[in-house]
Amino acid sequence: MPKPKDPTEPIRLRASRYPDVDKGTACTQTSFKASSRGFLYIGMQGGRYKAMFKLKDSLPEARKWAAKEPDRYQVGSTHWVTARFTADEPMPKKLWQNWLDESHALASSSGSGSKKKPVSKKKSVRKGPSKKKAASKKKPARKKAVRKTVSRKTTARKKKAARRKA
Repeated sequence: MPKPKDPTEPIRLRASRYPDVDKGTACTQTSFKASSRGFLYIGMQGGRYKAMFKLKDSLPEARKWAAKEPDRYQVGSTHWVTARFTADEPMPKKLWQNWLDESHALASSSGSGSKKKPVSKKKSVRKGPSKKKAASKKKPARKKAVRKTVSRKTTARKKKAARRKA
């Protein structure tokens, strides 16, 4: 009996053809990144295939799919959509193509909102006196007296020495 064809192969092939894409591995999934941001995670999980896409404009459509087939599609709170499928029931081609295109566009554009702004390396220069109120001076906390522990033998010796002097 021939082995079923891997339904993720066309998705991986299309993802690798985008410009400036880095392919790697995240956990057990293959990851595809553009501009150092992931746009596709794909691989096997629990006997089925799994693909994760970052979406924005297609979220309403993804939510409809998730409501209709909750065991196959899930929409996360951070706009990542997970699709689970098998070789016998692959993800619809038009659907994964649209989601993949959108996910890549979000990752490669700077206007997606997920990219952190670079931190400025300028040193802050103080101009004039600070307008902040001076912190009230607190009295330093008293140190607790350290109680010395004396062994019974030491105490007994001291008592003997005191008796001899008396």
